[in-house]
Amino acid sequence: ADWGRSLVDAGAAPRSQHRIADPASSRRSSRMPGLAAKSRRGPGLCINRDHGTIARAALNAGKHVVTEYPLSLDPKDAESLITLANAKGKLLHVEHIELLGGLHQALRQSLPKIGEPVYARYVTIAPKHPAPRGWTFNLELFGFPFIAALSRIHRFTDLFGEVASVYCQSQFWDAADQYFTACLCNAQLRFTCGLIADITYGKGEMFWQRLRNFEVHGNQGTLLFEGDQGNLIKAEETKPIEVAGRRGLFLKDTAMVIDHLVKGTPLYVSTVDSCYTLKVADGLRESAATGHAIALI
Repeated sequence: ADWGRSLVDAGAAPRSQHRIADPASSRRSSRMPGLAAKSRRGPGLCINRDHGTIARAALNAGKHVVTEYPLSLDPKDAESLITLANAKGKLLHVEHIELLGGLHQALRQSLPKIGEPVYARYVTIAPKHPAPRGWTFNLELFGFPFIAALSRIHRFTDLFGEVASVYCQSQFWDAADQYFTACLCNAQLRFTCGLIADITYGKGEMFWQRLRNFEVHGNQGTLLFEGDQGNLIKAEETKPIEVAGRRGLFLKDTAMVIDHLVKGTPLYVSTVDSCYTLKVADGLRESAATGHAIALI
């Protein structure tokens, strides 16, 4: 099949192509001349602003496309890319490895144990001293933080579904030429299922303690994850929850893409779902800019 000649990763720089490191994936790749995965980390990584442009060029050249989130900084552009991929008969896959990781899998498996979820909170703080003068600290190149860090929102839409309305506040500590030394964004999401979620994202020089905490409160218990430590808390007992590590997730994603192309195996995430989450994140951007809550339905 012609797909075996071309697979492009829009999350990597155009000349940063490498063979897949996983042995099983390498064996499958060797049977498909020209099929390769691209490096997703390091200096060759493509800036968020250019994901959509690279994906569009690749699709127009008849390539399958695998990209890190976000597919684009603009939801309308992302929708048009999905339409283009369908018209060309090409795969357009947005990696959401957070769904494959131990935290998300533990959340999914444990949710039924707390009854009806009513409130959730997710906090990620990343101190940087000094803040790098790079694209991840440039608003134009990185994008609005909840768009750039789309996984923070996607965890919630994957677990709890449709969002009815959003509200967001943001603050940036500015450096020159569109760069910032720190940012803080806080979002409130109200889901059609009734759950209210509070999400905080911060990074840079204003912070001194790294945090990655996720909690979900239900009418029968609470799930509390602090880093890689999880607990199920009920009236008279607290039980630890095992959280698997995060190593090897990009290779797992690559293997799933190959299986999808070879065998038709369904992927773990759809580009349409990623695009929906992008719309929610763009609503947060609009809310932060206007100071008003944004209705999404």
